[in-house]
Amino acid sequence: MKAIIDGMLVLPDEILAGYVLLYEDDRITDIVPRKGIRLGRCTEIVDADGNFVVPGFINEHIHGCGGADVMDVDAAALATMQRLLPRTGVTSFLPTTMTAGREEIEKALIRIREAKENTGARILGAHLEGPFINAEYKGAQAAEAIETADFSWLYPYKDVIKIITVAPETLPDQQFLQACDAAGIIVSVGHSAATYEDVTAVMEGRRMYHVTHVYNAMTGLHQRRPGIVGAALVSEKAHCEIICDNLHVHPAAQKIAYRLKGKDKLILITDSLRACLTADSISELGGQTVYVKDGAARLEDGTLAGSIAAMNEVVYNAAVNMGTSLPEAVAMASLTPARDLGVDQFLGSLEKGKQADMVVLDKEDFHVKTTLIAGEIAYSEP
Repeated sequence: MKAIIDGMLVLPDEILAGYVLLYEDDRITDIVPRKGIRLGRCTEIVDADGNFVVPGFINEHIHGCGGADVMDVDAAALATMQRLLPRTGVTSFLPTTMTAGREEIEKALIRIREAKENTGARILGAHLEGPFINAEYKGAQAAEAIETADFSWLYPYKDVIKIITVAPETLPDQQFLQACDAAGIIVSVGHSAATYEDVTAVMEGRRMYHVTHVYNAMTGLHQRRPGIVGAALVSEKAHCEIICDNLHVHPAAQKIAYRLKGKDKLILITDSLRACLTADSISELGGQTVYVKDGAARLEDGTLAGSIAAMNEVVYNAAVNMGTSLPEAVAMASLTPARDLGVDQFLGSLEKGKQADMVVLDKEDFHVKTTLIAGEIAYSEP
């Protein structure tokens, strides 16, 4: 038996002080009052020293970190990400591909499938951000590789793909959506010029749909043209990603999204690039040069190319900007994405029987002190 002691345990609806979290092998076995428990039987004790203990974060949208990118041909890139992400509190993630040629994407999916066996942050599958998008809202995606949605060439990889970002106005019919449904793949609206009417006509008949980094690379909210943003924020079915790095989305817009969606339908992501966790001033994304200055990563024309934020930072920003409780901010980076991906039965919260994925966060600034994955220490602050 192992234990985390002297921490403020952040549960889905409350914060517990004076309790001990017990775990054995890869599972949480109990949460009990500190008073009266015999710690002498524990083979390992993690002292949280009065800081927050939260469930491991799940990042559904991340391209890279530490100089590594999901599209790198070297399989070591994913291993680098898996090794480094625990220092940001991420214990599970979806490596996210870029708009590229079919062969490049297929090879990336094969590497992602194989990397599931690596140690470090757990790979739950892949997020395909393109190539089925609209060139008008391509952002930092490669326009020359954009194509019409076609599921046939992705079929061999349906076991690894969890989310596909698509511009719904480019779909000729419902066939692509039906194929995704049959394969259990989440369809996400993004990099799209769709109108409010396009989104509601194509997506509202579905049980649930996803929105890729709400506010960014999509039609905005106008009083006569509500756009994708309007459709996403008022829909009961839309689950929205949001980048809370304070560059992609204004703090007030973050609060608006939270007020309309709540913690159960708002998902914190980083959309981070290989420049995350590095001091690089010049980086690369999808063959394009990225310039990093004053915390922002931009293409030469000034287009935001993604973020360099870490997950613990966006959780902190969300808590401050949205005015949420700590359990709510943490849930948007853990339990909500776990539910979104259908893995909440074993991930996403500190509960008996779930995976022992835990993070000790500094109670002041949320920097990561310790991360455990499946009961083993994956990162410990030097």
